[in-house]
Amino acid sequence: MTGSLNMKSTQLDGGFLGGAQRYHAPVRRLALGMANWIAVLPFFMFALLFLILPTGFLMVGAFQDPQGHFTLANFRDLFQPGVLDAYWISFKVSAASAIGGAVIGSLLAWAAVQGRLPAWIRPTLMTFSGVASNFAGVPLAFAFICTLGRVGLVTVLLKKYAGINLYSTGFSILSFAGLTLTYLYFQIPLMVLIVTPALDGLKREWREACDCLGGTSSQYWRYVALPVLWPSVLGATLLLFANSFGAVATAYALTGSSLNIVTILLYAQIRGDVLHNQNLGYALALGMILVTGLSNGGYIWLRARAERGRR
Repeated sequence: MTGSLNMKSTQLDGGFLGGAQRYHAPVRRLALGMANWIAVLPFFMFALLFLILPTGFLMVGAFQDPQGHFTLANFRDLFQPGVLDAYWISFKVSAASAIGGAVIGSLLAWAAVQGRLPAWIRPTLMTFSGVASNFAGVPLAFAFICTLGRVGLVTVLLKKYAGINLYSTGFSILSFAGLTLTYLYFQIPLMVLIVTPALDGLKREWREACDCLGGTSSQYWRYVALPVLWPSVLGATLLLFANSFGAVATAYALTGSSLNIVTILLYAQIRGDVLHNQNLGYALALGMILVTGLSNGGYIWLRARAERGRR
């Protein structure tokens, strides 16, 4: 009799606890979901305040005149010779620094990953790349002026010990070549950081299979490695292009107004000097957003393609 009562009590307790667990499970899932959303709330707030709202403000202002009336004159002014020249110079600087950074950065990453170098080379290169890829703005411009300016360290050493007057060749740190060279300082490390995981994704079995089938090293890179790597390399090049196209602090601190790139022209329109046309500045910024957005979109698409290819 006592055993039967204990069994019934256990069944009742089990049923009660099971029902309680089934009742509390949705509550726990709801609480966990709310906690997850609260955790990502700062990201959405940051995106709203510093990306979505400013972009919307630019889009509205680009279609307004100083009195707030609707107009398309700002976009018509984008086709003025001075504005087109600024876009063209920015395009050339961005393309040159992106291609140069992609080539040199890819070779550096390949040497560190695939080359037979000492083990300490790769972590040292990656550490330097992580720091140098974020070194820009006024400090970078000052560093290059001190290094390659008219009285910079390298300029003086070349003239004193090698008899080479760098500035007699037409070079200037304030020119197109000087700005491109300065941009390469952070473009090359950024390329190293982006393309290294793609090189790590090349499986050793692919190279061994090529060797077993009698393939040469050039055939391996032509028919196996490069078809796998090209989406990553091309996507990273587009990202480098967007990275340099939107840079303003380094260019302004280095060249001032001597090199008319679109970011400096935009700054001149916004800050309120004699060229002040705030709404034209909004249209300039909208054009830059379009260019960098297309570049970043191409990078995202190519990165997804590269990931599918590695799988």
